[in-house]
Amino acid sequence: MKAMQLNHFQDVENKPLVLVDKPDPIPQARQVRIRVEVCGVCHTDLHTVEGDIQPPHLPLIPGHQVVGVVDQLGEGVSSPDLGVRVGVPWFYSACGECQFCQSGFENLCPDAQFTGFHVDGGYAEHMLVEAQFALPIPEDLSSAQAAPLLCAGIIGYRSLRKADLEPGERVGLVGFGASAHLAIQVARHWDCEVCVFTRSSEHRQHALELGAAWAGGVEDTPPKPLDRAVIFAPAGKLVPQMLAKLRPGGTLAINAIHMSPIPEMPYDLIYGERTLRSVANATYRDGLEFLNLAVEIPIQSTVQHYQLSDANQALLDLKYSRFNGEAILIL
Repeated sequence: MKAMQLNHFQDVENKPLVLVDKPDPIPQARQVRIRVEVCGVCHTDLHTVEGDIQPPHLPLIPGHQVVGVVDQLGEGVSSPDLGVRVGVPWFYSACGECQFCQSGFENLCPDAQFTGFHVDGGYAEHMLVEAQFALPIPEDLSSAQAAPLLCAGIIGYRSLRKADLEPGERVGLVGFGASAHLAIQVARHWDCEVCVFTRSSEHRQHALELGAAWAGGVEDTPPKPLDRAVIFAPAGKLVPQMLAKLRPGGTLAINAIHMSPIPEMPYDLIYGERTLRSVANATYRDGLEFLNLAVEIPIQSTVQHYQLSDANQALLDLKYSRFNGEAILIL
């Protein structure tokens, strides 16, 4: 099979991913193999390639927003069946036995593994999937529309929930890339007023087209204080700036696997029973709920198409915000 492989951490300008030919993987017990149709390109991929977060081993095939068709079953697998289309998100597997797994928080399992980080991901023609964590893709979602939902969408959905967002509230979204352009559609479906904070004039226009009531920069003040907010940009300096825009009792959630240091800040920014919370990965249940919700809304992913061999260019364009929505690799 052909795959884009990371052998050494480098800035994406140096084209660190190399097109290689590898043997097709063979599924082990409780695994299935999928023929990859589409793989989304995520900021976490960029952080991995550039070494901001470092996987336990190299070489590695990145990619964790994968849609494909099951084409081989491992021993003991009865579901999903051959020919079924499934999705593979960032969350790959967990131990199933710890207190977190037993209570439905497998995203916090100390032995959790993540796709395209601990195991080879979807920048390839085939990949292996733990059968019990493969997400069924609804028939009404095309593979190109489904791929961005598997990380950007699922984690955006969890971030809104972890921000304690209730229908009808006012929510701020900071950064308007792959995740936020999907989260805004969920928030509007819940009849929430959305304020978007982004440096890009193109992203501000995109936000307004998707139903934002207001769009500006973090240095600007929205018309009214926010009930909730989610930071999607990995910049710690944004935390005190956004806390200042929250009403007392409001919640700020940070959707970032990697973030620069949060600066020292005055206590009155958090005083008034404001909550500051990180969002760590997502659960299998989040995936099931969100994919069903995506069909109900229905969510529209804004996608930019690239070929597998152009993965370096896709990551470079992502780094410099050269497109709206999300890049996807078409295989």
